[in-house]
Amino acid sequence: MPTTEQLLDNGQGVIDPDVFFKMNSPPANLKDFETKLEQFVDYHQEKKTRLVFITSGGTIVPLENQTVRFIDNFSNGHRGACSAEYFLEAGYAVVFMHRQFSLQPYHRHYTHNPSIGFLDYLVQKDDNIQVDQQYNDKMKTVLSNYQNAIKNNRLLLLDFVTLSDYLFKLKSGTRILARLQENAMYYLAAAVSDFFIPSEKMHEHKIQSGGGALTLTLDQVPKFLTPLVSVWASKGLIVSFKLETDVNLLVPKARQALTRYGHQVVVANMLSTRKQTVTVITKSSQQVLSLTPEDIAHHVEIESRIIPQLVHIHDGWISSGATKACQQ
Repeated sequence: MPTTEQLLDNGQGVIDPDVFFKMNSPPANLKDFETKLEQFVDYHQEKKTRLVFITSGGTIVPLENQTVRFIDNFSNGHRGACSAEYFLEAGYAVVFMHRQFSLQPYHRHYTHNPSIGFLDYLVQKDDNIQVDQQYNDKMKTVLSNYQNAIKNNRLLLLDFVTLSDYLFKLKSGTRILARLQENAMYYLAAAVSDFFIPSEKMHEHKIQSGGGALTLTLDQVPKFLTPLVSVWASKGLIVSFKLETDVNLLVPKARQALTRYGHQVVVANMLSTRKQTVTVITKSSQQVLSLTPEDIAHHVEIESRIIPQLVHIHDGWISSGATKACQQ
């Protein structure tokens, strides 16, 4: 097999996306992933339902082939899980492809809470377990919404762990959803690693300590948004995210991404204010969405403002696709 250095794309130091898939093995559960997704998509294609494919949470980068240590990021999947609920409210079917054990829609209200654990919501009366009365009304609403989504086959939960898992499932998933054409939206909220260690460069076994400092050299992850936009999901509405810590880079980098990859929307936000303010950027528009102090006091979530804006953009995208079809 050729080495990584022999497979670099155009001398730019970046592996071509197609080559990445040849160098790595697909996840063991990819076939099961595809079967579940195909059944879900077929169901909603028949019903002509709009569908959003949400990616959520962070990807891990193994340091050993038999992985003990890995590189991770801080994402717990809040934005994706929260957004899924608002898309369901807006009438979409949702494929939620999330990092294993990260936040999930509806479940998120009772997990990952630093001040109260799930069992603290429950009380025991005689031999019965009940929800503590102070939490009953909210939990009843959340449970009802979750059960309705599952009962009506409008929410499909799929997971990934490593960077390689994510990329194989992203490629496969977007190609399956492509049959929905303009009715599909791709909401790429996962925090995907920018760098990785190719399998050929990894230690096979656990890296042993006691040998002094550890030096790692990581390769850049291929830019998978390019084939996603141009090949895998060319007719869908594609929404990417841009997170920055320097406010002066935020909008220029978002617009640079739109120009470079040719997709439709970037949701840009600063690390420090990502839960209060975002900027939704298209080629022809720029909309700042912010929560007021009163909103924050009433626990309004910024995703409740993001999703209606994206639904409006999707309306226009679908209309423009129908117009083009009539003109052909």
